[in-house]
Amino acid sequence: MHSVALALYDGAMLFEAAAAVEVFGIDRSDLADPWYDFRVCGPSRGRVGDWLRVDTPHSLDAVVDADTVVVSSCDVEIGPPPGDAVDAVRAAHERGARIVSLCTGAFVLAEAGILDGRRATTHWMHAALLATRYPRVRVDPDVLYIDEGTVLTSAGKGAGLDLCLHVVRKDHGAAVANALARRLVVPPHRAGGQAQYVTAPVPDQAGQYGLADVLQWAQAHLHEPLTVRDLARRAGMSTRNLARHFHRALGVTPLHWLHAQRVHRAQELLETTDAGVEQIAARTGMGTAATLRRHFTRAVGVSPDTYRRTFRAPG
Repeated sequence: MHSVALALYDGAMLFEAAAAVEVFGIDRSDLADPWYDFRVCGPSRGRVGDWLRVDTPHSLDAVVDADTVVVSSCDVEIGPPPGDAVDAVRAAHERGARIVSLCTGAFVLAEAGILDGRRATTHWMHAALLATRYPRVRVDPDVLYIDEGTVLTSAGKGAGLDLCLHVVRKDHGAAVANALARRLVVPPHRAGGQAQYVTAPVPDQAGQYGLADVLQWAQAHLHEPLTVRDLARRAGMSTRNLARHFHRALGVTPLHWLHAQRVHRAQELLETTDAGVEQIAARTGMGTAATLRRHFTRAVGVSPDTYRRTFRAPG
């Protein structure tokens, strides 16, 4: 059973801690068995949020032995994060644990030296401070989360939940992560490269198709060889105008979004059907098995066949 330790410390933030508990700490063995061996670690009577004090069943020493360590956010305005939390997370990383920071939990990782030379993110309001305090960290303030393999960082609040679901997707596959997202009543997948801050909503002007409509239409027609021009035609706007709307609403280009939807659909089909790679390529609009393998491997990091062997649902 994969062990997950939530590292709390005096001054940790409540929302991100609760998100980690909700995803990893509740028995979901009906979705994937075994689920996670979850533990909450921290100092006795540690302050979580501005008013809550909690007794944790494990001290920070238990963090070191976990397979995955989730680091909750902290108040970065009061100075460096607590040294005992920094030491515990550093020791876990040196032992080979996967380290996941939520929001300003990235400051704990940076203080531990884990982010030196790495690309990382945090809440956009604190990204400049992270870059100033820790100049060896390559801070990207514009994305929801970043997966560097054994070190993962996220932006604030909802993006932390996105990253937790991303971890479940890596560990248990797309079907399990999507089922959990439905239970939590949140979007099943937001790619980490999406923009943190949406500057303006996409207008639903009279005489035009709204962006929500074209997204739903495209997802229903992924088996067709759709192009950006097809999306623009459906939306009733030029390709340039469509690209502006996509960037403002999703932080990606229409083509990037379309490729991502096709890969996600391929993941689900590989997990839940016996269809061959050629059939899945046709059902996802990728045309040929070679094209599917190229895009899938680039996005997921493994071939479709390897993914199926890893995440194929029993029976």
